[in-house]
This record gives sequence, structure tokens and C-alpha cells, in this order.
Amino acid sequence: MTEPSKSFSARSDAAYFVKAALVGLLVGGLATGFHSGLEFMFAQYGALRASLGSGYLPYLVSICISAICVTGAFLLVQRVAPEAAGSGIQEIEGAMEDKRPLNWARVLVAKFFGGLLALGSGLVLGREGPTIHMGAMTAEAISRSGNVTAPEHKGLLAAGAAAGLAAAFNAPLAAILFIVEETRRQFPFSYRTYMAVIIASILSAAVMEELTHIGPILLVEVSYIPVWSFLLLGLLGIFLGALGVFFNYALITVMDLFLRIPKGLRWLPALAIGALTGILLNAFPDATGGGEDLVHHLIASNYGVYALLLLTLLRFGGVLFSYASGVPGGIFAPMLSIATCAGLAFGVASVEWLPIESDFRAACAVAAMGGFFAASVRAPLVGVVLVMELTGAYALIMPVLVTCTTASLTAHHLGGRPIYEQLLERTLRLAGESVDDEKDKTPVQLGTRES
Repeated sequence: MTEPSKSFSARSDAAYFVKAALVGLLVGGLATGFHSGLEFMFAQYGALRASLGSGYLPYLVSICISAICVTGAFLLVQRVAPEAAGSGIQEIEGAMEDKRPLNWARVLVAKFFGGLLALGSGLVLGREGPTIHMGAMTAEAISRSGNVTAPEHKGLLAAGAAAGLAAAFNAPLAAILFIVEETRRQFPFSYRTYMAVIIASILSAAVMEELTHIGPILLVEVSYIPVWSFLLLGLLGIFLGALGVFFNYALITVMDLFLRIPKGLRWLPALAIGALTGILLNAFPDATGGGEDLVHHLIASNYGVYALLLLTLLRFGGVLFSYASGVPGGIFAPMLSIATCAGLAFGVASVEWLPIESDFRAACAVAAMGGFFAASVRAPLVGVVLVMELTGAYALIMPVLVTCTTASLTAHHLGGRPIYEQLLERTLRLAGESVDDEKDKTPVQLGTRES
């Protein structure tokens, strides 16, 4: 290679990495704004309910507010950007395969404000889905500022998505691995694109941490557990593997069920789900919200097995109907809270029936988070690293590995498939695409992006 070509390559790399850095900085700021907006809404909504005292009044007010917010989020999404419903991860994967549109401005508006309304109402949805989708759309906007090749464009989309996840959970390493494991079919792997993902993830998480001063958001104090207890965690992983397969099946089934409602009346489920959420906010608040704050409370509490199983069921059903309602929101955080409830139930039962220390409860909760994630998303390495970064429980890296491995193997042998792969296929099917015929098509030119 001649010296001029080396110089050109270096300049080209630098220009691309500057774009990736800009993506990381902008996504970090956007995610911080979204996070702060949600925290403000949670605080104001909680203060309003508390000021109303006891009786029927808090229920009536909560029913009205949550129903209006969820319905408003649904209508906003339908009229501005229907692809902004749900987490958006499948939309990013579809765009990287040139099968889904990239209406970045509309998605940012619908995702940001629709997400504030939906999540602020108390739905069982996480903020990570919207930030991932908004991160990719921010990258899409930046990619239009200069000439980039198709692989570089897809690399920036992946960098934006990773930056969104890194900011949402303050977990840059898990965000990088998420791109490697989850988008391995779509990601155009090269030195340039891979480094872009790393740069964007680091800067996004750094901006979020600097502006919010939030460390590991699910920090859990744990100690080492005996090696023989890994057998119990293997059993827990088998259970979580089956639960993950069922979760994926149930989510798709509920979403398809809602499609049977006439199109002009599909706002009614959003209204009903919002109203029910308003009731639960007062009657059983642990069954509402994304669940980030719930993990600490559950581990520190003395819930019995049956109460934990009830909470598992309520949150399980809550995320199914919240996601299927057609509003913006992710499933990562709710999945972690469901796993915490189920893992704690297993741990409490183990401590009561077996000669094992009470610290095993917390170990089961942490390991279950990774196991359930691995079973549903089918990204076991991401599950391990995500849980480590979220909880800071590095003493449990081996137990979490055991649980994630057995859960993933169980899901595979039960015929389960990754949830976002199923969601993408469903999206393409509803859009009139044939998944089986895509290999025979000429890739769609990036001119499908909005001007």
C-alpha cells in the first residue's frame, strides 16, 4: 500500500470515528433528557396520588390520568410513526437488512413524547427500548450529513443503538456485546464499524453518568456462594429457559390477538390497559412500572414464596399487555424484574428447605436476571455482562454463567427462538414482506430513507 493511500485511509477512519463520537454524545444527552423527564413524571404523579389521601379518589384520578396518557401515546404513535411502537430493536434490525423505513425525525418525536406518556403512566415497560431506537435514529440523522457507504451507514445505526442501550443502563460493555450477539446477521463487521460501536457506547454512557451521577442502577451487595449450590442454579436455569420460551410465545400471541380488533377501535385496549394500570398504582404498586427500582426493594424485603410468585404473574401479564397495546416501551427492564421475582421465589424456597445461607436469595435473584434474558433474547454473553454491570455483583459471575448457559440451552432444546427475530418476522409479515423470499431480492437502495 502506498503512503498516500495510507494517509487517505487514516483521514477516512478519523472522519467516521468523529461521526461515531458525535452519535455517542448526542444519544447520551437525549437519553439523559428522556430519563430526567420520566423521573419528573414519576415524582409528580406519585406526589399527586399521595396528596389525595385514601379512599376512592386516588383510584379515580389515577384511572383517568393513566388511561389518557396511554391512549395519547398510542394515538401519537399511530399518527406520527407507527414503527415507533414497542421497543424498536426489531425495526433497527430490519433497517440494517434494508427492509424497514428510516423516518428518523418522526420516530424521534413519537418515541420521545410517546415514551414519556406511556412509561410515565406506570405501564410495565422499560426505558431502554425507546433509547435504543432513538439512538439509532440519531445516528441515521448524522449519517445523512455526509457520504457514507452502505456498510458504514449500517455501522452507524448499530453504534447509535448501542449508545442508547449503554446510556439507558449505564452498561457500555453489554451494549457493545449486544450488537455482536443480537445483530450478528445484520452488522457489517469491520475494524471501522466495530470501533464506531465502542466509541459511541463509551461516550453515551459517560455523558449519562456525568449528567445524572448514576452508577450501577441495580447495585446489589452479595457474597460468594458454595460451588455445590451451582447445581441449584442449573435447575433455576432450566426453569428460566422454559419461562423464556413461553414469554416469547405469549408476547407474540397477545400482540396477534389485539390485531383482531377492528383498526378503528384499537385505541380501546390502550384505554383499558391504562385504566387498569391506574388501579394497580394504588392497590399494588409493585406490579407497575419498568421495575428498575423494584429490584432493590424485593431483595431487601421478606416476601414469601407465594407473594413472589403472585408478583411474578402480575408483572409477566403486565408486560405482555403493556407491550401489545402499541405504545413505545422496552421489555428488558420488565424482564429483569420478572426474573428477580421468580429467582427470589426459588431462593427463598431453597433457604427454607435446604441447609444454605440466606445470601443465596440474592444470588438467585441476580442469576435469574441473566438467565431469563438469555432464554428470551438468546444472547447469553450479553445476559452475563449486563447483569454484572447493572448489579456490580462480580462475585457471582460464575453462578450467573451457569444459569445463563443452562437457560439458553433449555430454550434451544425446547425450540425457542430469539424474541427480536420473531418480532422482526412478524413486522415484515404484517408489512407484506415474505421472509423466505428475501434472499432472492436485490437489496433495497438506501434511498428509501426520508428526505
